[in-house]
Amino acid sequence: MADDTDAADLQTLRRANADRYLSILYAPAERREALAVLYRFDAEIVAIRDRIHEALPGEIRLQWWRDALAAGAEGAAGHPLAVALSQVIDRHGLPRNAFDRYLEARIFDLYDDPMPSRSDLEGYCGETVSAIIQLAALVLEAEAAPAFASAAGHAGCAQGVAGILRLLPLHRARGQCFVPADILAAAGSDREAFLAGQDDAANSRVIAAMVELGRDHVARFEAEATGVPTTMRAAFLPAALALAYIDRASVLGARTLQEPIDISAIRRHWTLLRRASGGWG
Repeated sequence: MADDTDAADLQTLRRANADRYLSILYAPAERREALAVLYRFDAEIVAIRDRIHEALPGEIRLQWWRDALAAGAEGAAGHPLAVALSQVIDRHGLPRNAFDRYLEARIFDLYDDPMPSRSDLEGYCGETVSAIIQLAALVLEAEAAPAFASAAGHAGCAQGVAGILRLLPLHRARGQCFVPADILAAAGSDREAFLAGQDDAANSRVIAAMVELGRDHVARFEAEATGVPTTMRAAFLPAALALAYIDRASVLGARTLQEPIDISAIRRHWTLLRRASGGWG
């Protein structure tokens, strides 16, 4: 791509996911474009829910992506992002079946079905957020990445839980609930009551349980991320911010249902710099 195209693509990513945009700046220069394409693909798929009024057109769009990526660059012709992603897949030898599983998992986003259990949520995060982390790691260090697959799994769950907590107001407005039914039940709530948001005591227990789940995966991720090569750290940097968001949700409690979670720019930049330079462990 030309430099001006690269800059425009990075700005598109910056608007869609500022954390991932910042993480790319810590990656080796020759790998940044590939990471930007991967992250823009994820942002494109996540945004499908906001562009449709019924689930079926969303499923058709996801199937188009599955067919296009399965067919390679020729199947993606006419769609600049799909072409770029196919080129990244070929150039870095990324497993196409990971993208197929990712797109299959994203069907859940199109509906308002309840998340049945904690294990279902962890599986969903594994096929979506964790998969993107693992693919980014392969782009950065193909030989070393497989040794940190478990770390990527926990990092994705931590980042996924943090994302659910951050997006609670949006999900409630849509009528979606990513909080698992077994966690809701243990807190004395259910999907309908939680979406209604009227029982602060029960909602506080739900948030506390999600905070505990997120912190558990953060701890496991950080324990297993010891030794991540410097050149591969950028793949894990977005997950490094998960604890800050989770801690903020712990402070807000039931207000997390109404108030979008954010952290200060200083904390965001300091966390990324500290992990990029010092790693984990």
